[in-house]
Amino acid sequence: MNGRPRAPADPTPSAERPRYGRVVRRFEESSPPTPPGPSAPSSPVVLRMAGVHHGYGERTLLADVSLTLRAGSCLVVRGGNGSGKSTLLRLAAGRESPRAGNVTLDDRPSDEDDPRQRARVAVVLEDDTHYPDLSVREHLLLVALAHGRGESAGDVVNDVLADHGLTGRADLPPHLLSSGQRRAFALAGAFVRPYRLLILDEPESGLDERARLRLADRLNSARARGAALLLATHDDRLAEAVADTGLRFAPDGRLLPDPPGSGAR
Repeated sequence: MNGRPRAPADPTPSAERPRYGRVVRRFEESSPPTPPGPSAPSSPVVLRMAGVHHGYGERTLLADVSLTLRAGSCLVVRGGNGSGKSTLLRLAAGRESPRAGNVTLDDRPSDEDDPRQRARVAVVLEDDTHYPDLSVREHLLLVALAHGRGESAGDVVNDVLADHGLTGRADLPPHLLSSGQRRAFALAGAFVRPYRLLILDEPESGLDERARLRLADRLNSARARGAALLLATHDDRLAEAVADTGLRFAPDGRLLPDPPGSGAR
């Protein structure tokens, strides 16, 4: 990576190798993490939804949805395709406004156009775009610099490229990446910047099992640093590995308890 020496191969089996200062088990053996200290009830509420109703045309997707998400906690939302998961995430990110009810981030209305919110919230949704004239590395460097990484931006980008398996593709334009690499690139854009709230829509999409294991590790590391995480996923194993709270959409648009590891479908 730009002339930086590579560390010698680690002989420790991958299932026991420390990542981000902790031991990582095989993904299929993961269990719900012990909530880190910041997620205690006294932790500040980062995201709050109160009595939210939303839909499109005559179709209601969210009906009287209320939830709170505290610093250091991870909420996973599941449900079938078209159930309302992505809509809930767009509302949380301030990309849409609810028909009724309130969505607040740090007690302010959630609004993606608010510079204070853009500085605090990292979002990866299915409709995210990129700069077509920039390489993968240039795009990530721009994101890192725009969010205050300063002189450390280059090292941060190199580390994130390596962690997402993109070092060998760093000088390509994003449209030449495979579908799995494009998903890894989108996730890398979130991890090169600081954030207080991380919102991810099906982050496992297109990732192989090894990449999903690394993703689970990064998410748990973010929780340990005090970030709040909101995920929509179809992957029960990922939900069990990272979430301390789970909700699932009912057909009428309400959210029902769905504890991680319950195996509900």
